[in-house]
Amino acid sequence: MRASTNTANIVSTLLMGGVAALISLAAGPVHAQQDGLNQLLQELSQARQQESQQAEERVNDFIERVDEREAMLKEARAARDKARERREQLQQKFDANEAKITEKSEELKNRKGEFGEVFGVIREVAGDTGSTMRGSLTASQNPERAEFLSTLSETKELPSITQIDRLWRTLLEEMVATSEIARYDTEIIKPNGTREQAEVVRAGPFSAFVNDRFLKFSASTQELSVLPRQPPGRWQSMAEKLYEADAGANALAAPIDPSRGAILSRLTQKPTLLERVQQGGLVGYVVIAIGVIGLLIALERFITLGRVEAGMREQRKDLDKPNTDNPLGEVLKAYHDNLKADTETLQLKLDEAIQRRLPRLESGLATLRILSAIAPMLGLLGTVVGMIATFQAITLFGTGDPKLMASGISQALVTTSLGLITAVPLILLHSMLNGRSRRLIQTLEHQASGIVAEHAEKEAQGHA
Repeated sequence: MRASTNTANIVSTLLMGGVAALISLAAGPVHAQQDGLNQLLQELSQARQQESQQAEERVNDFIERVDEREAMLKEARAARDKARERREQLQQKFDANEAKITEKSEELKNRKGEFGEVFGVIREVAGDTGSTMRGSLTASQNPERAEFLSTLSETKELPSITQIDRLWRTLLEEMVATSEIARYDTEIIKPNGTREQAEVVRAGPFSAFVNDRFLKFSASTQELSVLPRQPPGRWQSMAEKLYEADAGANALAAPIDPSRGAILSRLTQKPTLLERVQQGGLVGYVVIAIGVIGLLIALERFITLGRVEAGMREQRKDLDKPNTDNPLGEVLKAYHDNLKADTETLQLKLDEAIQRRLPRLESGLATLRILSAIAPMLGLLGTVVGMIATFQAITLFGTGDPKLMASGISQALVTTSLGLITAVPLILLHSMLNGRSRRLIQTLEHQASGIVAEHAEKEAQGHA
């Protein structure tokens, strides 16, 4: 410390000596500028005072801010302590409430006793009944029943007296609904996807329809939709009669599906007659064409033979005036043209007249017989073709899916059926037409024999 003090004294002495020397050397110029230096010194003093004052102000401001921060810190710490105290109070209250809840729950469990099992049964019944009603047709008329039962089955609280009362009333209402024919307005979905309001008739939980169109109820969407493919016509006719019946009408037959949709879906999948024919393929169409041709031939033969028989019947009423429009008239004309001929010649002429008419009377019968024989053979051909298709499906896809073999089997059975259905009527028609033709020919022969006998008798009397 002393060394530094001595050093400072020495430096100060040297500076003072230097300044004095400078002043003595520059006495003349300094004196001239003395007034300017004094002014400069005065300005420097003032600036120094201002800086000292500003520094003091900054120090004071900093001290004031420190006090403010300390006050804020004290407030924050006081708020923290208060929050901690509040937390401890709430935690104590929460623990007390938890203990109270546990105590009350145990008390409630003890008080319920056997009622808990009863309420469990109620929830179980509500759940089972709700799932059944959601898939029933009655839900399309009263969807709120299923919603109530679903809510009751899922609740965790004890059912109220009102809910229990509504449960048994819902069960009774469902029992009544399953035994009545109801008519109500609701929204249905058409096969093209559009929706419309319609008046629906429901026969218990079994069937629902609009006019003659059957409806299907979807349990997942709770909606009624028109079946894109309706059951056979007689069922639709029954549905339409029931739909149009008045409330006080007499008993009517109603189409119901006790399986609640399964039988109806099977009926809609049943192929129509045209679809059955299409399953026969090309062979089936050929068999049908043969049957149509045979029926046309048989129809023409029935008409022709009927006219011939009617003409011969009229001719027998007047044998003296032969009419060549019928075979008997031609035979009589041949007789009248050969009255003077001998018996043998007359016999030959009459036989010739009969032989000319035979092709017309037997026309088409041979064709009909051939067609009746070809039809079952073509049916057998279709059977072979169908079985070949079935075996090819088995070879390609195996026997895991019967639907892959159904097409070939259907073709085999349908063509066989078509062949038999075609052959049996053709055989019967051929037998009937052949018998009718034989009777007409026998009538002609009988008349010719009578004419020849009468002519021979007259010839014998003439010779006598």
